[in-house]
Amino acid sequence: MTSKTKSIIMLFDMQSFYASVEKAKDPTLTNKPIVVAGDPSRRSGVVLAACPLAKQYGVKNAETLGDALRKCPGLVVIRPHMETYIAVSMQISNILQQYSDLVEPYSIDEIFIDCTNTMHLFANTPEEMAKEIQRKIRIETGVHARAGIGENKTLSKLCCDMIAKKNNDGIFILRKNELYKYIWDMPIRDMWGIGSRMEKHLLRMGIKTIGDLANTPLPRLTKRWGVNGQLIWMTANGMDDSPVTPSTHMSQKVIGNGMTLPRDYCEPWEIEVVLLDITNEVTKRARNKNLMGSVVSVGCMGADWDHPTGFHRQMKMPDPTNVSGDIYSVVKRIFYTHWDRQPVRKLSVSLSDLSDANTYQLSLFDDCEKKRTLDSVMDSIKDKFGELAILRASSVTSAGQAKDRAAKIGGHYR
Repeated sequence: MTSKTKSIIMLFDMQSFYASVEKAKDPTLTNKPIVVAGDPSRRSGVVLAACPLAKQYGVKNAETLGDALRKCPGLVVIRPHMETYIAVSMQISNILQQYSDLVEPYSIDEIFIDCTNTMHLFANTPEEMAKEIQRKIRIETGVHARAGIGENKTLSKLCCDMIAKKNNDGIFILRKNELYKYIWDMPIRDMWGIGSRMEKHLLRMGIKTIGDLANTPLPRLTKRWGVNGQLIWMTANGMDDSPVTPSTHMSQKVIGNGMTLPRDYCEPWEIEVVLLDITNEVTKRARNKNLMGSVVSVGCMGADWDHPTGFHRQMKMPDPTNVSGDIYSVVKRIFYTHWDRQPVRKLSVSLSDLSDANTYQLSLFDDCEKKRTLDSVMDSIKDKFGELAILRASSVTSAGQAKDRAAKIGGHYR
């Protein structure tokens, strides 16, 4: 009886993705240190991506633009172009689909591919196939991809993050029985899934390396963290039964939006304007997906970044809905219940416990159909003529952010 063939799973990660796309668009940037960063005038001047040349000066992702410029005075700063990055990410996904039908996006710049049943069509070894895909991505997009290879998604992710990214060719294969050799001596903070808070807990338990975690008795971890304890133990041991599934991200559980405000908002009417703008975005997206929600969540962060204040609270409605006015009423109720009356700098609204919008409860006391019709008309006008074709009066006040947000994707300019 023959043993089961081990799977061949690859995770392709795009090196300095946003910066690489910008350099591919403009060859004059090839030999210059660049970063893609938000707008410093709106307190969003954070480095989203630094190219390898910039990193040689010590520039890091997620640091402030001011710190990056002090490290590298000749740094070229480019504001993000999210539409372009999304288009290139989809192009790379299409390239991978030429090699297997089992392709699963993990993020905008990371994609899993299961080559178990197709590798023989393109190469003799996994490394050869990874090089072929890497070459094709480079030729067609100008982006350099790194590939971690393993028998499951966890191994390929660990391999890519901790080994392949540091290799000259950006490709490595990590076998489960070689974890001790390549990653077990690394500090626990380097492992995928370990945040700063979890790191502190593990260090207090005497768990300093990934190997320490892998060799910790499982009951000790599950007693403290339950399922999450088992999850980090399995990750350290390279264990993962989840398949590469193209439809993994197709089922949406939450629809939400948030924004960092351009200044401190202190007046209730100003905050209400922004909450209404965000609520309109969330409900329109829900209607476009033919979904309703039963749970409304509101998040708020204070203006003092050094001493963060705020809240994140939710409320379940009697019946699911996607009507903007009804959800906005709940949003305001949540906000005013928990707001400490201090200046606000960040707000978010989300809708969860989603259900099909074609099935809903009729009410004898509330004219839901009239509200639905009004929302539908506004959606149709925006879909046909653009987001700014029709706005609520509050959105054109000094507090309104609808115009600015219409020019952005994911909080960044298109």
